[in-house]
Amino acid sequence: MKIHNVEQGSQAWHDLRLGIPTASEFSLILTKTGKPSDQAKRYAARLVAEIVLGRSMDKDLSHVEAVQRGHELEPTAALAYEFATDLKTERVGFITNDDSTIGVSPDRLVGVDGLVEIKCPMPTNHILYMTMGFEKDYYIQAQGQLLFAEREWNDRVSYSDELPIYIERTYRDEPFLKKLSQALKDFHEMKMEMLHKVRAAQIEGMAA
Repeated sequence: MKIHNVEQGSQAWHDLRLGIPTASEFSLILTKTGKPSDQAKRYAARLVAEIVLGRSMDKDLSHVEAVQRGHELEPTAALAYEFATDLKTERVGFITNDDSTIGVSPDRLVGVDGLVEIKCPMPTNHILYMTMGFEKDYYIQAQGQLLFAEREWNDRVSYSDELPIYIERTYRDEPFLKKLSQALKDFHEMKMEMLHKVRAAQIEGMAA
C-alpha cells in the first residue's frame, strides 16, 4: 500500500489516477452479485486510451448540480459525522497498491481501522437511505477502499443540510474481496494485453 499526499481533485491527483482502475469504477469490473461485468472491456479500453494519449477520458462533470453539491457539502458533512460519532477524521489524498496499478480515494480516514465515504444526495435519495439503508449502493466502492487502504470498516454516510445525517458501517466482506481481487487481476491482464496491441500497432505505423 502507498499513500500519496496529494489534494483530491488536484492535477497531481488526476495524474496518479491516469490509466488505472479506481474504486468508484470497480463496479465496471465486478457486479454487485460478484460476477464479472460486461462493461469491463470498454473500461479497459478507456484506461488504455488514457495511457497512450496521456490525458483523462473522464467526462467533465464539475458543472453537474449533484457533483457541485457534493463538493460544497463534503467538509460540512465530515464535521457532522465527527459530531455524530465522536470520532476524528483525517483527509487522505490517494492510496494505491505497491505497483501503483490500482487506486482508491476514501473521503476520510478514521483512526487506524476506519474509513468514511461521504455522499450528499438530493432529499429524495437521502430519505431512501435513511429509511431503507444503502443496501448495495456504493458497496463495491466501499469494499474496494477497505481492500487497498487495508482497513477494517467503512462508514457510508449520506448527508443532507436539511435532514438528519445517516451513517451505515460496512465491514470487510472477505469472500467478496477475494472475488474482487481476482477480478482486478484478470482486468489488469486484459488491459495490459490491449495496451501491448495498441503500442505494437503504433510501432508498425511509424515503421510503414
